[in-house]
Amino acid sequence: MTAEALRDAAHTPLLTVEGVTLRFGGVTALNGVSFDVRRGELFAIIGPNGAGKSSIFNCLNGVYRPQEGSITFDGHVISGRRPVAIARLGMARTFQNLGLFSTLTVLENVMLGRHHLMHTGFFAGALWFGKARQEELAHRPRCEEIIELLELEPYRFQHVALLPYGVRKRVEVARALAMEPSLLLLDEPAAGMNLEESEDMARYIREINEEWKIAVLLVEHDLRMVMDLAQRVLAMDFGKVLAVGAPADVRANEDVVRAYVGTGE
Repeated sequence: MTAEALRDAAHTPLLTVEGVTLRFGGVTALNGVSFDVRRGELFAIIGPNGAGKSSIFNCLNGVYRPQEGSITFDGHVISGRRPVAIARLGMARTFQNLGLFSTLTVLENVMLGRHHLMHTGFFAGALWFGKARQEELAHRPRCEEIIELLELEPYRFQHVALLPYGVRKRVEVARALAMEPSLLLLDEPAAGMNLEESEDMARYIREINEEWKIAVLLVEHDLRMVMDLAQRVLAMDFGKVLAVGAPADVRANEDVVRAYVGTGE
């Protein structure tokens, strides 16, 4: 690839959402939403409950299919694609209500994030012999790196069901990281955490973005965390975009203030 082509690739958004509209019967959850996420960027979406934040995530990873608009990820149009196909392109997601297997250990849950990167069949994997065993052992070091990053070493062999809520939230992020994403979707990663846990989560997110060079799309109600972490912010209300830009500019926007506190003054 030429130097010019490399420069063009670096300036091409990793994710582009154009005019996405999502309806459920007579209810419009998203109304002409447009934004982009740049490569290596930490981008946040904010808004009151019911603003459409989770609906955007569900459109991005293929759970919902919008009636209008387009979504392009890393040069591929992904509107209407199945979640597994989108995951294979390099998009991973955490869930607000956690998507973990409570009867498995932390390490086993993290290893499940590597599933789409493995090639051995179901029965060979279940019996854990031959190539299946070799393949799993080959993926293990990367999972250990992730466990170390998120400071989960003391819980490595503990079942998820026995862990405190804040630790389980970290395991959810670890499982998503194990998918080797170029874009990580974090759905309220600090929800339900105390102040110390929230500050730790903010530190992990910053390290994932800055040290691991992974673009992050963050949905979060903790505005303090968003304003501290994000390079750009999208504010929404009732399925519509209110403002997009630098955190300070969005925070000062009259429409955003009105959506949160009911007045533009």
